[in-house]
Amino acid sequence: MALLLFDIGNTNIKLGLYRAESGLSSYVLPTPRSSTADQLGLDLAAILVREGVEPEALEAVLAVSVVPPVNPMLRQACNRFLGKTPLFVPEDVPVPLENRYERPEQVGADRLVAAYAARRCSSTHCLVSVDFGTATTFDVVRGSSYLGGLICPGVLSSARALAQDTAKLPQIDLEPASLKLTIGRSTVESLNQGLLFGFASMVEGILDRLEDHLGEPVTVVATGGFAAQLARVCPAIANVRPELLLEGLRLVYEESARARHARAKDREQTIIPQRRTT
Repeated sequence: MALLLFDIGNTNIKLGLYRAESGLSSYVLPTPRSSTADQLGLDLAAILVREGVEPEALEAVLAVSVVPPVNPMLRQACNRFLGKTPLFVPEDVPVPLENRYERPEQVGADRLVAAYAARRCSSTHCLVSVDFGTATTFDVVRGSSYLGGLICPGVLSSARALAQDTAKLPQIDLEPASLKLTIGRSTVESLNQGLLFGFASMVEGILDRLEDHLGEPVTVVATGGFAAQLARVCPAIANVRPELLLEGLRLVYEESARARHARAKDREQTIIPQRRTT
């Protein structure tokens, strides 16, 4: 089985090619706001050639998107260059979680998919999926129910806000020189320490308050660009899954395929064979 998976974000498209025999290969493309469907299709075709996969070998193409204008471009590119129509989650393929949002349609599809993937990779009753993306999102799952979450500033957006209109602020990398907080003795070090330990403390504080609110401990599954760096200084982060959302798309598709197979089998069993009359 081969699946082509898309996580369409505001800045980048993260693309995953999953094969049962070799697992997941991932690529990052810029979100094509001013490009064309042909350019995107050529990029996809080139990736498949590099991976040695023929378009006909793809069982399905799945996408989760928070940038609606890109969706028709992806459809055109996949139809023309791959001969496949992409399925969008949750519009075409539902996420198998009970959505308890006051207005379920307002939950970002990426948050739901990541929450489902976190649910599948954790055996605890209550868990929190934390995504360090453009925003830092906390999504709470209890049992098989998505309860909702919190949206906080993102690491990179915070760094950019600090640098706005300030030409002397340098680029940062958030690589911890030490696992303990130190007092910065340069602008770079001060920024690194402030952002790294500031966000680690934010995560720890929010998780403490969530546990008080829920009345039970939670397990944390983290993803996003800075998850690995923050996990080094934030013991509350139990599990880092860089490809959590792409894994979630695969799991959602597989669950949907199992459900379709079960329904087809049930229909076959309800058919009563008719006797021939002579």
